[in-house]
Amino acid sequence: MGKYVTMGALLKCSFGMAPSQLMVTAPLRPMIQGKLKANIMDFVPMANVMPFGMCQSMSNPTVASATAAAMGALTPMPCIPVFIGPWAPGGQQMICNFPALLDNCKLNCAYGGNIAINFPGHTENTTGK
Repeated sequence: MGKYVTMGALLKCSFGMAPSQLMVTAPLRPMIQGKLKANIMDFVPMANVMPFGMCQSMSNPTVASATAAAMGALTPMPCIPVFIGPWAPGGQQMICNFPALLDNCKLNCAYGGNIAINFPGHTENTTGK
């Protein structure tokens, strides 16, 4: 059981060099402290999930190419996330016909990064089952 996640939640990628923020773009959702609640489908790169600064994953073609050009010295490149599916596992409450996003959900990047929620976006003690 985790806390509900809202607009402005702070995210961390295992291969990213900076935190990111969750954007909830669909209106007409329940709110916590005036912030829209997220669901597991809020995972669209550059719309819901902003970049994580520079990417350090050798599975990212731009990082691999830049590293090869630097004679094997790891050369981070700008993060452009590519997600392989929605957040999982999701909560029991439905928000806009999809499970609620909880702070224990994870998101996976095609380049091997694991995205976690470091701060749910609000300070209210609300939990989802």
